[in-house]
Formats: sequence, structure tokens, C-alpha cells
Amino acid sequence: MKRPVCFEFRLYVAGDTPNSVRARVNLGALCRKYLMGRYKIQVVDVFKEPDRAMVDGIFMTPALIKVAPSPVRMIVGTLSKSSSLLEALGLTAADA
Repeated sequence: MKRPVCFEFRLYVAGDTPNSVRARVNLGALCRKYLMGRYKIQVVDVFKEPDRAMVDGIFMTPALIKVAPSPVRMIVGTLSKSSSLLEALGLTAADA
């Protein structure tokens, strides 16, 4: 039996700024709706970990990186348009 693919995301935020909060909420809603039980989200606050953001090449927030499955993809913004976000992440109806 084929095991479901687990999606791993890393969301870079700037504290509790409105756009960062919106991105967290939007990503959580998208994952609950389309990837129930098949996702992990790591949140990195660039105010608390500025060196990590620089090493990872993050210069704008909020920024989302789909770490797995490959290919790795990055999206910047509040993640508010779910259809565009699904497409940008390379998710298809079969994945969702």
C-alpha cells in the first residue's frame, strides 16, 4: 500500500505583524483543508533568528518554503489566494 506523501513547510515570519499572522492563519487553513494529517509546519521568526534567515536567503517576510516533497519552492506574501498557492506549491487535486 502506498504511503501518503507528507508535506514539510517552513514559514518565515516577522513576529506578530499583521501580514505574518495572516500568513500563519492562511497556511494552517490550507493545510487542514487539503493536506489533513499529511503536513508539518516549522515557523521561523526572523526577529528571534535573524542569522538563520540570512543563511537561508530570506530577505522578505512572510515567506513560505515547501521543503518536501521536492522540488523546493518559495512563496512570499500572506498566502491568501488558496488556488494560486496550491498551484505555486505544485499541489494538484490528486495531492489535495
